[in-house]
Amino acid sequence: MSRTTPEGQSSAATSGDDRYKWIALSNTTLGVLMVTINQSIVMIALPDVFRGINLDPLDPANTSYLLWMLMGFMVVTAVLVVTFGRLGDMFGRVRMYNMGFAAFTICSIALSLTYFDGRAGALWLIGWRIAQGIGGALLFANSTAILTDAFPTHQRGTALGINSIAAIAGSFIGLILGGVLAPVSWKLIFLVSVPFGLFGTVWAYLKLRDTGIRRKARMDWWGNVTFAVGLIAILVGITYGIQPYGDSTMGWANPMVLTALIGGAVVLVAFVVIEKRVDEPLFRLSLFKLRAYSAGNIASLMMALGRGGLQFMLIMWLQGIWLPLHGYSFEKTPLWAGIYMIPLTVGFLLSAPLSGWLSDKMGARAFTVGGSVITAAGFVALMVLPIDFNYWLFALLLFINGLGSGLFASPNRAEIMNALPAESRGVGAGMGATFQNSASVLSIGIFFSLMITGLSSTLPSAMHDGLIQQGVPSGTAQDVSQLPPIAVLFAAFLGYNPFKQLLGDQLSKLPGHGANITSKEFFPHLISGPFHSGLVVAFWFAVGACAIAAISSLLTGRPARPYTAVASEPLGEELAAVSGQAGVSQTELVIPKDDGPADGDDAPRSQAPSPGRPG
Repeated sequence: MSRTTPEGQSSAATSGDDRYKWIALSNTTLGVLMVTINQSIVMIALPDVFRGINLDPLDPANTSYLLWMLMGFMVVTAVLVVTFGRLGDMFGRVRMYNMGFAAFTICSIALSLTYFDGRAGALWLIGWRIAQGIGGALLFANSTAILTDAFPTHQRGTALGINSIAAIAGSFIGLILGGVLAPVSWKLIFLVSVPFGLFGTVWAYLKLRDTGIRRKARMDWWGNVTFAVGLIAILVGITYGIQPYGDSTMGWANPMVLTALIGGAVVLVAFVVIEKRVDEPLFRLSLFKLRAYSAGNIASLMMALGRGGLQFMLIMWLQGIWLPLHGYSFEKTPLWAGIYMIPLTVGFLLSAPLSGWLSDKMGARAFTVGGSVITAAGFVALMVLPIDFNYWLFALLLFINGLGSGLFASPNRAEIMNALPAESRGVGAGMGATFQNSASVLSIGIFFSLMITGLSSTLPSAMHDGLIQQGVPSGTAQDVSQLPPIAVLFAAFLGYNPFKQLLGDQLSKLPGHGANITSKEFFPHLISGPFHSGLVVAFWFAVGACAIAAISSLLTGRPARPYTAVASEPLGEELAAVSGQAGVSQTELVIPKDDGPADGDDAPRSQAPSPGRPG
């Protein structure tokens, strides 16, 4: 619900109500927490979902269903956040945010109402997950801008840090919730967010208000269409590129995948050309001339690429190998995988708020660079860890990785948002969210591809020899050993021993009726060596991505100096003069003098936009 003064100036800027910023923080934090819990709760509950709808996860024809259940939400969110950020700048960020809360809640109810089985049930879930991604995009695109509008510059790092904590913590809370609720009923994983969604929707409608600039503009339809089509094509190409094609273990040579990737890139080039020519573009490409914004987004993108696939790798490691080797049944591995990953969350929860608060006082660069380096070191340490590790050492390395991610996250986010002019925060935050969500999909594709590359060279011979040693006939062992590596990865990811299904009636002819093969230990022992080979390849990529993030963070330059007004606004309330169009024309904005240009200080130096004119 937007409330402004008759002159158009923000009530938050003129009323002196300090409580509003904390209302904005608590509500947006609830929204982000709800969305990220929902993302990871599905990931950990997939074994129960597949059993609940009677879908065989090892059937090659069902691979695409599993991938779209995982990635459909992220693809849609990545595509739409820029558009919804733009709409928020035009029609009110709170209005768009409220719509997101309501849409997300409705879709959560619909997801729990499926009565279909098999592929029909999978399509129902995928369709509503995609619709739910629309609600998630509305929330993600506008929550950061709402916070940036509500908080003065010297407190944004703290506010965005708390919001970042919710985003990361939610992804791990979801793992534990999914492990607890899914064995009771897989439908509970969707219903759990409904009461929070209903409460948040009503609370946002009653209490939130627009405190930023809202200006009339025409929608850039050609920009919207080309951006959506290009990005969807690339993300779909990545999704199908990691699936087998013909005799190949992956589909990167699939004509459809090549067409999607190349065609998507061409359409995105067309998007850039269009954005340079239209009067009111979807995204102001000139914002990338701001060094802090462009370098900060590159750093954020690379950290997301390095970190995005980590959760999948760790879940496979725990569910498919370590937990069964230590006596856990495959039915219980989802819950315990979430519990054993808690140190990663603890590291983030400890460092993210502290780094946000300190970066408000000391600057962001030391924290973003240091966080990138620590995260890279965590990946290197995980590479040399044995597959059957000592848990306390594993927990320490997870803690260090979470610590590095937390040090980086909130200072980077505040640095990016502080670089933006006030009237572009919605679309700027939307583009940043696009980078984050696109990186999540891209990271999964890269990690899976690298893991499959590592598995392909060693897995078939390991499976063949292991089955022969258990008395399986050579021909049968040869057939089973040709199982696509991605199917083995999915079996590990789902905490699932595939040999009972793959060998079928052959088990009764083996010594002890194949008890050794169907035991908890056989499958984990069999894939542990090949899995580690693939893990090392994937983690080296993560180290390289973190290194690029550290270099980009070094290039952000010194923090941009805020606008200050010559009128009576107190120092620290630098956004008051630009919070409404009418107020802009009454107050001249000037830049504080300094003793020379700041290194890398590419902050906007122009005056705020005049009424009715685009920024």
